[in-house]
Amino acid sequence: MRIKWWHIALFIALLLVLLTPLASAFPDGLEKVAEGAGFADKAQASSFTVIPDYSLPGVQNETAATILSGVIGTLLLFGIGFGLAWMLRKRKNEA
Repeated sequence: MRIKWWHIALFIALLLVLLTPLASAFPDGLEKVAEGAGFADKAQASSFTVIPDYSLPGVQNETAATILSGVIGTLLLFGIGFGLAWMLRKRKNEA
């Protein structure tokens, strides 16, 4: 099997997911600006969430839940992107 660019990209994405528990607990730049400008309290919750707050039902360990939800999200988005690319490429080859 020949290694393609997307194999490396998927590997790097999954490796980064494993490092997420090491990320800073401090707010990111957007949250910091919103707090500084005084409109952070006006934020509204999303109407649709797949994995809210990176928690999975039944997983008691917060670190494991964060990693698992990251892996699930990464694979889900990769699958959607790969599927769309495959469909568009197939359609282009047929034309």
